[in-house]
Amino acid sequence: MKKLIGILTILFLLSFSVTTHAQVVKKTTHAVKKSAKAVGNKTAEVASKGKSRVTDKVYKGKVGPNGQTIYIDDHSRYYWVDKKGHRNYVTEADLKPKVPK
Repeated sequence: MKKLIGILTILFLLSFSVTTHAQVVKKTTHAVKKSAKAVGNKTAEVASKGKSRVTDKVYKGKVGPNGQTIYIDDHSRYYWVDKKGHRNYVTEADLKPKVPK
């Protein structure tokens, strides 16, 4: 009887450690996914801005709605690149004059 109670006690204590380990793995997995997404977005932003600087013209006299660098593509359309690397096209009326520093 004592052996049975001892074995049940050990199994009961081991079940807590398995549950705790599963929670830690879940939190770590979430953190890794979040970090990977952030790194991917930053990589896309840098690559897109680099490509835009090489292939398109930079509009030096104007900035975007929040101070973004404005590029002009081959079809004379104005755009800026967001944090995810996407082009956001704007009209010339939406552009603001660049304030010297």
